[in-house]
Amino acid sequence: MKPTDEIDDLLTRAGAQWRADQEALPEPDLEYMLTGGRRPRRRWVPALAAASVAVVAAGIIAVLPNHQDPAQSPQQSFAQGNHQPNDELLVKPGDKVQVSGRIIVAPGKQPVFCAPLAERLIGYLPGKEPAPSCPDDAAVKLNGLKLDQVGGLTTTKGVSVGHATVTGIWRDGTIDVQAQSPAIEPEPSDLPKLPCAAPAGGWPSQPSNISSAAVRAFLTANAAQAYGPVIYYPNGSSRNAPVVVMVGVAHGDLAAFRASFEKVYSGNLCVTPVLMSNADSDRVRTELDTILSKQRLGVYMSGGADGMTGGPAPLQLLVYTEQVKTALAPVGLGLLDIQPQVRPVR
Repeated sequence: MKPTDEIDDLLTRAGAQWRADQEALPEPDLEYMLTGGRRPRRRWVPALAAASVAVVAAGIIAVLPNHQDPAQSPQQSFAQGNHQPNDELLVKPGDKVQVSGRIIVAPGKQPVFCAPLAERLIGYLPGKEPAPSCPDDAAVKLNGLKLDQVGGLTTTKGVSVGHATVTGIWRDGTIDVQAQSPAIEPEPSDLPKLPCAAPAGGWPSQPSNISSAAVRAFLTANAAQAYGPVIYYPNGSSRNAPVVVMVGVAHGDLAAFRASFEKVYSGNLCVTPVLMSNADSDRVRTELDTILSKQRLGVYMSGGADGMTGGPAPLQLLVYTEQVKTALAPVGLGLLDIQPQVRPVR
């Protein structure tokens, strides 16, 4: 196999995994923007960036780089004393907690809160829909739930489904309900803002050689240091809007990396510190896959570094307990963005 084939295969697999973890976004005419409307090129940018292409309106990039001591791991620089990242989300028996979302009530069974799992979009004929259900490792039993306070109840084949916010005491898989209220509507999240200031006069509209063989080879050779590339549209995604390529640096000197990269790259460029390199992200994804294949931890979404920022890897799960924390510790707790459904009420 030729080296270029190996690179293409690596990028294709990385891109497929990244896109599988993200919500779909509209894709503008990337090839035109990168080439200035001239000759077409092979699409390599989507390997890490196509799903990131969007109008970037607002947001803050939160990264925890370590450029002072390359020997120190990112998770070491993240932790402060005995407090570990995400510890404020830990739940233990007797804690007051809250959940908000879908409630399922089946005949003869305790009502349960169900985590927002991905569902197959299948069109059923009226009256042929299956009864709603929830896997045990995605469900929390609710003691003392008042059905008349659950909003929007509908019933299919005897099983009722509604939405509510429930507050109560955690009993290791069960909540003793103390209060109920309408479900909390999730707030829309803005896409991250380009973490580099525009040059004097603003970003020019110019082509980029991000898909060239030389750039691909450079980023592959420096996967242990660099993250990306990620494509940003700081002025919107109209046909003549400037395109900026962001490459993150997780380890080593920022200026030295940029000087080396600019020997092979031409076009608008943002080089910024990030938490994880491409190699770090791949390691985190692989180790999480290994752990989750052996233990049922209530995790329903995992992956590598945050797609547009190279920040902590999002990990969606039912509840964050000491058992889950211990199981995930080998990955590096400072490299994970824990997003539980059961949240402590302090």
